Amino acid sequence: MTGIDNPYLTGNSAVPTSRAGRAAAGATAAPPAGPEHNPAPSGPLSRRWIRLALGLVVPAALLAAWQLSTAAGIFTAVQLPSPAAVYTAAIDLIDRGQLGLHVAISTQRVLIGFAIGALLGLVLGALLGLSRLAEILLSPVIGALRAVPSLAWVPLLILWLKIGEDSKITLIAIGAFFPVFTTVSLALRHVDRNLVEAARAFGLNGLKLLTTVQLPAVVPSVFSGLRLALAQAWLFLVAAELIASSMGLGFLLIDSQNNGRTDRLLLAIVLLAVIGKITDALLGLAEKSAVKKWA
Repeated sequence: MTGIDNPYLTGNSAVPTSRAGRAAAGATAAPPAGPEHNPAPSGPLSRRWIRLALGLVVPAALLAAWQLSTAAGIFTAVQLPSPAAVYTAAIDLIDRGQLGLHVAISTQRVLIGFAIGALLGLVLGALLGLSRLAEILLSPVIGALRAVPSLAWVPLLILWLKIGEDSKITLIAIGAFFPVFTTVSLALRHVDRNLVEAARAFGLNGLKLLTTVQLPAVVPSVFSGLRLALAQAWLFLVAAELIASSMGLGFLLIDSQNNGRTDRLLLAIVLLAVIGKITDALLGLAEKSAVKKWA
């Protein structure tokens, strides 16, 4: 079999992407060295502190433009408060003991909803990616549900789950489900057939084949879907906190709009951006660890 005699397949076949897959394919030699297999960072951009400094250039420029535009009177204080006014609003909410609660409650909702949606997306994505019958039966329905806007779910969730935490977390889970489902199902459909055949020749079948060869082969795609799902979960948070919330960053955003507190409104936007980036960076670290382990 090609997958056993030559683990580094050519043409349209992919190189085995996991240690388990290479073992199943009988690979004993290391991949050929070269820039396409082992890209070696070179030049100034290889230094982490330089990359971090460059990553701060655009945010610093935006902050400076924000400060200059408010100082020059281009916008009124109601339209665009200064960075100092937003900072003062943050200090005021901290003194009241509210800002930490807003952040903690929203983060909890996002993480729980993301975990539920990502798990369901992984399971159903694997099912449709591996079963032609499941794809034919379920793909039209899931594709139609994916087109439903997030706010369209709100009245139905209120009717079914009332206005408690369940409805909010369910909405966030819906948002997180589709990116994971889509990427996993598509990636599994394109796993190298020669690799799968070689694994079966070594006695791997069913769940063992899935967990040992097929899922490790699509680890990068899975994490791409997870990162998209996490971003989607933060997007759905604001819609979720429309459901009779009294705490959370989405509530702070909407309440500030209703009360004309643009400083707090901008504070909520900045916090959503910063916390969303932090959670994405943490997931990126997990991705590096997983790729290093399985690739």
